[in-house]
Amino acid sequence: MNIARKIYCRVFQEVFHIAIPFLPYRKPAILNSVEDLPKLFKKKNINNVLIVTDKAIRGFGITKALEDVLRENNIKASVYDGTVANPTTDNVEEARKLYLASGCQAIIGFGGGSSIDAAKAVGARIAYPRKPLAKMEGILKVLRRIPLLVAVPTTAGTGSETTLASVIVDSETRHKYPINSFPLIPRYAVLDPETTRTLPPSITAATGLDALTHAVEAFIGRSTTKETRADSIEAVKLIFGNIEKAYKDGNDMDARRAMLKAAFLAGSAFTKSYVGYVHAVAHSLGGRYNTPHGLANAVILPYVLDSYGSHAWKRLAVLAEAIGIKGKSDEDKAKAFIDEIRKLEKELRIPATLPEVREEDIDQLASYADKEANPLYPVPFLMDKEELKIFYRMIMSKDSSKTATA
Repeated sequence: MNIARKIYCRVFQEVFHIAIPFLPYRKPAILNSVEDLPKLFKKKNINNVLIVTDKAIRGFGITKALEDVLRENNIKASVYDGTVANPTTDNVEEARKLYLASGCQAIIGFGGGSSIDAAKAVGARIAYPRKPLAKMEGILKVLRRIPLLVAVPTTAGTGSETTLASVIVDSETRHKYPINSFPLIPRYAVLDPETTRTLPPSITAATGLDALTHAVEAFIGRSTTKETRADSIEAVKLIFGNIEKAYKDGNDMDARRAMLKAAFLAGSAFTKSYVGYVHAVAHSLGGRYNTPHGLANAVILPYVLDSYGSHAWKRLAVLAEAIGIKGKSDEDKAKAFIDEIRKLEKELRIPATLPEVREEDIDQLASYADKEANPLYPVPFLMDKEELKIFYRMIMSKDSSKTATA
């Protein structure tokens, strides 16, 4: 990256860092069970809600407890279950139309990050009926209050239940972009481990590593606060201490509860301190190939941390110490921490490459990543489009590489 652009990025990031204490960040109020929701809605005179979820979650009966308790308390619930893995503008418009046609008063995002992100975007479109989502891309484009939003995460990873971000894919162009605005932070988050009980081990692993990525990227960036550093460290400790238990035993509610807490803390950290190039690359892959976001983050994370080199050693060493790693120097501890991530990913059967990545797509993918990350993300070391291309080639499988060059 040329020096002029580096200066611009760092000045931009420092302005936001200085502004953190003056911006309306907040954490959602936490509820421990979906059974707490009727009391909340009655207190707010709400008797008609929209549930935004996906077909798999509803098909497995995971929304049944919520739908039953709402019905028993005479609260009407319309359900939009068309959300896809990387929610699209079409999903948002379909759910918005159902909200309006049903006369809803509040929105419940029930599911993983995709459903919660879609619910946020629905709220944004309700607040701005004449403004397309593409015009909301970036920072602080949504200023009006959205309908009451409750997030019920069914995965312990995305942190979407506590963030100001909604990541959406344009249905026509397949461009994946974030909408970052304070009104999108849910007012309430329901951290109920029962909603995660039936998760397949592979999703438990990928979403848990998504939370780890949030915590690590927030911690090693240059816009941290005392609070975000503490949240990140606690999240990293909880994830390393519990993710394998949750992966191996779906009925270990203590481990699942700990993972939900970790995801919430990591989400709280990165919503203030931002993420980094891992996310920028992962979002571009999700937009082009529909690669699950948690999986993409998990695969990319060790490569990016390695690439930061000495620029990240000091802070990675702190995280290493938090999980009991000892070493003679920050470099030793940082490298050991990255090795621990690789070992953990091997135990959780996370692949080292993604076969869908194609050489002919890399130029555009890197452009998307560059546009998303710079100047917003306060990464330890700045990279431009050309420098980001290396990560796509690192995660590209040998078969994909041969196909591209054949």
